[in-house]
This record gives sequence, C-alpha cells and structure tokens, in this order.
Amino acid sequence: MKESFVEFFVDALPALSSAWGQILQPIVLGYLVLGVAMGLAIGVFPGLGGIAGLSLLLPFMFGMDPVLGLALMIGMIAVIPTSDTFASVLMGIPGSSASQATVLDGFPMAKNGKAARALSAAFASSLFGGLMGAAFLTVFILVARPIVLMFKSPELLMVSIFGLSMVGILAGRIAIKGVVAAGLGLLVGSIGEGPFAGELRMSSYDYPYLTDGLKLVIVGLGIFAIPEVIALLRQDKAISDRQALGGGWADGIRDWWSNKWLSMRCSLIGVIVGVIPGLGGSVVDWIAYGHTIQTAKDKSQFGSGDVRGVIGPESSNNAKEGGGLVPTLLFGIPGSGSMAIFIGALALLGNGIDVGPMLLEQNLDFTYSIVWLLALANVVGTVLCIALSGTISRLTNIRFALLAPFIFMVIAFAAFQSGQNLMDLVALLAIGLLGIMMRRFDWSRPAFLIGFVLSTPVENYSNNAKQIAGIRFRSGMEEGLAYILSPIVLVLLTLTVLSVVIGLRQAKYIMAEGDIPSGGKRAPFFFLLSVIGFITYALYNTASIPDYAATDRVFPVFVASVSLIGAMILLVQMMLVSEEHTIFADRERCGEDRSAAYGLWPTLAWFAGLLFMTSLVGFILALVVFLTAFMRLRAGLKWMQALLLSAAGLAFILAMAWVLNRDFPPGLLQSYFDLPWPFT
Repeated sequence: MKESFVEFFVDALPALSSAWGQILQPIVLGYLVLGVAMGLAIGVFPGLGGIAGLSLLLPFMFGMDPVLGLALMIGMIAVIPTSDTFASVLMGIPGSSASQATVLDGFPMAKNGKAARALSAAFASSLFGGLMGAAFLTVFILVARPIVLMFKSPELLMVSIFGLSMVGILAGRIAIKGVVAAGLGLLVGSIGEGPFAGELRMSSYDYPYLTDGLKLVIVGLGIFAIPEVIALLRQDKAISDRQALGGGWADGIRDWWSNKWLSMRCSLIGVIVGVIPGLGGSVVDWIAYGHTIQTAKDKSQFGSGDVRGVIGPESSNNAKEGGGLVPTLLFGIPGSGSMAIFIGALALLGNGIDVGPMLLEQNLDFTYSIVWLLALANVVGTVLCIALSGTISRLTNIRFALLAPFIFMVIAFAAFQSGQNLMDLVALLAIGLLGIMMRRFDWSRPAFLIGFVLSTPVENYSNNAKQIAGIRFRSGMEEGLAYILSPIVLVLLTLTVLSVVIGLRQAKYIMAEGDIPSGGKRAPFFFLLSVIGFITYALYNTASIPDYAATDRVFPVFVASVSLIGAMILLVQMMLVSEEHTIFADRERCGEDRSAAYGLWPTLAWFAGLLFMTSLVGFILALVVFLTAFMRLRAGLKWMQALLLSAAGLAFILAMAWVLNRDFPPGLLQSYFDLPWPFT
C-alpha cells in the first residue's frame, strides 16, 4: 500500500507541473480574468448566481480549447460566492442561496455606516475559504485517487443515490417536496429516446423536438435565470438605494485576522458540506452561522451587526466550491446546482473531457488545472471586488428595468444556441414558467436541476450494474454478492441511510427559497395537482413501452412511481393541515412578490412577446421592436433615450454573434425571403 501511494505521488508531481504550465499562459490568465469579470457582474444581481451564469456560457463552450473554456468557467464559479456579498450587505437581499446568513449581520452593519468594513471582512473570508477549498481538493485528489479508480457501476450508482437522497431531503422545510422535485427533474431528464432500445418516452416523432430530450442550457436558464429576472423586474426599483460605503476597509481585514480560527473552522465546514453531493449553498451558510454563534462567548450582537456573522458564512460558502468539485470531478455527481452545469460544459469542450474516475486516470494534469485555476480565480476575484467596490455600489442604483431587456436578450440568444431550433425558445418559456412556480411555492429548484443532470448517469449505472450482476450471479451466488455488495457499496449504503434519518430531522430548518410565508390553500394545491398530472402521464406513457424494449421502461417507471407516492403524501398533508402550515408557502400571496409594482403575467408577457415576434420576423427584427417598446413603455424613457439604448443592445449582440460565428433564430418571414445575416 505504501509503495502504491508513493507511485501515485510520483505520478502526481509531473501532472502538477504540467497544470501550472498550462494555466500560467497570458491567454489563459486573460480568459480567467474575463470569467471573473463576468461572474462579478452576475453576482451583483440577487438570485442569479452561478447556475444562471454558467448556463449563459454553455452554448459558447462547444469546441473551445479545453483549458481556455475551463479558465472562463472557473473564473465565474469562483467569484460569484464573493460578489454576491454586495447584494447581501448593501440591500439585505441574499445574492444567492449561499449568502442568506450573511444578510443577518452584514445588512445591519451597512445600515450603521459600516458597509465597507462588512465587505472587506467578507472578501478576506471569501479569499481564505476559496484557497482552503483549493488546497483541500489538491490533497484529496492525491490521496483518494487509488480508491476512486476502484469504483465501478454499483459504487457509482450508490454515490448517485446518496447524492439524490441528500439533495431531496435537505432541499427545503418540507422534506417530501425536495424528493418530488428531484424525481421531477429525473423524469424531465428522461424525456426522449431511451438510451438502450431507442423507445420514445414522453415524446413523439410527430413533434420531433423532444425526441432528443431537453438541453441543459435551456433547463438551467429556465429554472433559475428567468424566475429571478422576472421577480426583480416586477419590483420596478433599483437593486439598492445605498451608495455610500463608508470607511473601515482596514478594520474589516483586521476583524478577519482576529477571527482567523473561526474562518478556518467555517472553511472546513464549507469543504465538508461541499463534498456531500447535492447540498451546496442552500445549507452551508446556515451551518457555518450556527457554528459561529455556538462558539462565540458574547452572543448579544448577532443579528444586529456582529462582524463574526459575516466572517463565518463567507468563509464557508467559498470553500464549498472546492469541496463541491470532489464528487463532481471524481464521480461525475454534481456537488451543487452550478456543478451540474459545469459537468455539461466540460462535455462540450474540445477533446471531450468526461468527469469521473477516468479523469484521474487519463487527465490528471487537467484535473489539477481546475484546482489551481480555482485558487487563482479567488485571488483575482477578491482583488477586483475590493478595487471595484465603489463602482459596483453605484451600479446597484440603476433601475433594473433598464437592465432587464438586455438580460432577456442574452438569455434568448444563449438558449437558441443550444440546438439552433426555434422550439428552443418555446421550451425556454415553458421551463421558465415551471421555475417561476417552483420559486413561488418553495419547491427546491437545485433539487430539480441535479435530478435532471443525474437522470442519464443513474439510468446507465443501474442498467450496467444489473447486467453485470446477472452475469456474476450465473457464475455463482458468492461472486454476484461480492460484486453488488462490495465494501465501498456497503459504506455508501450506510451513509445514505444515516443521511436520510438525519436529513429528515433537520429539513424543517432549511429554507430552499428563503423564508416564504404561508398563503392560502388554493394556489399551492393546484400546482401540486399539475405536478401529479405530469407524473401520472409520465408513468402511463413509460409503462406502455413494449416488453422488447423493457430496459428503456424500468428507470422512468420506477422514478415516476416513487415521485407519485411522494406527491400523494403531499396531497394528503395539504388536506389535513391548516393554511398557516409551511406546506402552503406562497411568495405571491404573502411574500415580497405580493407588494410588487407589476403583476407576474404582464411582466412575463414582455418576454413571451419577444419570443412570439421572433417566430414571425426573426430574432433581430423582433429585438428592435422589443427593446424600443420596452424602454419607452415599460422603463418610461424618452424616445431618443430608448432608441440609443436599443441600438447599444443590438450592437452588443451583433458583435457577440459575429465574434463567436453564431446565427440568430429565424422566423416565418425568413421562410419566404432570402435575407442576409444577421436577419437569417
């Protein structure tokens, strides 16, 4: 064993050297800085986060040099947990699910004129946490590599089940909601041709779009980006109403140094939580915040502006990215929602990089490039956040109505690039509506997304394990049992059972979408009925697959059955409890959306109108009308201002498409007239 470890260590040294040689190139560092800048811009907007940001990048990853594409993505992933601090501190709105706890003390500090002190303490903590995550990942890959290479289909299947159990149960206050949300994602991920016999599932050749399944970029943008953009747009106000940061930048750094051991402990918490597949940001900051309070001698200032309440959560949420890369890289199991998008992006890069045990076997230098790009991105991100704090604080005072149409523009353009089909935009709108409803009723969107991503690998692992186990059992009972009940499988099975038991006890304290008050019964009840309707349809459709293609039937039938049982349990609970119960959470009825200046449907109609006009006259001509009308009618600008901003938006999207050699969605008009680019 000692010799084996030394051998792996010797193999790792050249890989580490090669990784540094790859990333310390001017062009790679340039892409890293670009990714950091993009992540910084996205992180300012509350709720968008890494999932939406990476989803926007996905279409442009195809065929890109692997190291350059990696630098771009890692730069964005690393900085968002840092940049989302602006929203938490300056606005009192969680920039992402991983910065919810930062609001409790960061925002009171800002109201007391100590915004700069809170931000500098947060940035120092984020930098330390990010570096801790990268260091842990470096060591873990070295130590775990021999073990990971022993993982076969049964072990990988158990890792997937473990991840799903965690994300399903720890996804919100109502545990069964997380389970059903994960099951719903698994079912949506199984739409299209079956992987073994090619039988269609929940699709038809009469409508061929769904035969290839839904694209990850569409699901990611629809589930996360559209709901948050719509929510911000409905408020019709600036992101923040505070400009002055005050003094105290050096005080914040000294605060972190005084609490460096707290920062180290919370960083370790972030790493550990990140390693557990599926947990990610929805829980890590609350665990770290709880630890911070529990270990403090003086607890009197927490909640009213204690800097330790900023240092703890911010140390953990950056460290979790390094931890989240462990299951992502080693097993192909997303450690979080953003890691789910990251897996899809890696597959699109040139030379097809596949995550999992073979990545350590064949591309160890590439693996270490990811690790150290993560460390560099944290350093660059922290420096940029500090340097641009004043500018960013002023940007948050821009009315969101002036930014939303351009975000819609980029989202629609990115979605179309996934399949170059006008139906991509229709699917985007449909998934966006689902995301809006899930956000409204406190259904875990990360659970849905991770279920969607894991759908294909779980089905493949289970089928492979079943086939190989059948062969082994024919050779002998002992050989078959040794295959399916290996020591690693038994350990993972034990961990899964323990996670379910502990998770069920802790689920009520976890808020998947924030603290959403309960509303009336009607709307949550009807949404649940629509979910039950889809699951029932999926069960009926897949159960009808003929016996000669039974392999394509087993997985979706099993998932639909479990999901239906969970949904029926929810239905019974809704019938028995009062409308004040958390199961009836409704952001529209009693949350912040109730006081929004604009209604949901009129706001969504703007985006739907853009898609409808695109189907008639193509994207560019539709965009001219959409941007001008939105700026004049919705944002209330004068005609000249509306035209100038619309022209700037068009110039940006045309330049992007020209540089990337991309086309725009055509409409009915292009079927009758042969128009030049960019109208085609």
